[in-house]
Amino acid sequence: MSALKRIAISVGDLNGVGFEIILKAHDQIKHLCIPLYCINYTMSHQAALLLKKQIPNDFHMFKVSGEFTIHPGTVCAASGQYSFDSFLCALDLARQKNVDAIVTLPIHKEAWMHAGIKYVGHTDALRDLLDSEAIMMLGCEKLYVALLTEHIPLREVANHITTDEVYNFLIRLHHSLNRSPIAVLGLNPHAGDHGVLGDEERFIEEAIVRANQTIGEAVFEGPIVPDIAFTPRSREYYKTIVAMYHDQGLAPLKALYFDEGINVSLGLPIIRTSVDHGTAFDIAYQNKALILSYINAVKAAVSFTTEPTNAN
Repeated sequence: MSALKRIAISVGDLNGVGFEIILKAHDQIKHLCIPLYCINYTMSHQAALLLKKQIPNDFHMFKVSGEFTIHPGTVCAASGQYSFDSFLCALDLARQKNVDAIVTLPIHKEAWMHAGIKYVGHTDALRDLLDSEAIMMLGCEKLYVALLTEHIPLREVANHITTDEVYNFLIRLHHSLNRSPIAVLGLNPHAGDHGVLGDEERFIEEAIVRANQTIGEAVFEGPIVPDIAFTPRSREYYKTIVAMYHDQGLAPLKALYFDEGINVSLGLPIIRTSVDHGTAFDIAYQNKALILSYINAVKAAVSFTTEPTNAN
């Protein structure tokens, strides 16, 4: 049996459910990898006290400086800063090859903003800090969705539907994720109905043809009508879908697989996975948080370390 992989885990916003998930799942996670939690003694014990739980004896921490008072379910700059510092700690461990991958617990974007952090979220930060064109892909083994555009206003999405931009995205996705067939959604209802409801689909189609010619095989198919792409019959055939914008892909994905979905950053020099949910402030420190997404994120991180061609 091969040695367990070392995984750095950033704790997310400590005013949310992240640390509860970590403690609940620890006994399972330690059999999947060697977890290294990016948090200091003071903050970990404060969180555990609020949860009325003990820190396990085999709970390995890598110190993240800073202290603040945890206020469950509250957006605050101090918690935002600590979650960012925990993330930077995990990232540095990966860059220095001290761990095989990182797994991130949820941060709160508004808390990052209050802390003066210039990034919208983890993926945005990873692109800049690693100087890489990261691709955000979410889902589970049953279905993954890769996003052409992410956290931008809906009115700006159409500006990104150009042949070159879609083509470059598809080629990067293929290099990061060696699988087929992959469905590429249209932007408009009915995939434009041949121009009746919009003409962006002609750029998507041109990009698909070019990408498949470059690759030398028909990896990508489409444009697929968005409102049928997530039906049972379609999911039997397509295990990966490219969505043109955030909610087009993630609303149906989360309706289908909310509890088990994960977030994977493709195209990076490191392996990073994350839970596919937020801080859940409404249930913070109430021992109600579910752990399946986190366990799946760890499993995926371990899997990608043994299959590097599928990770980056």
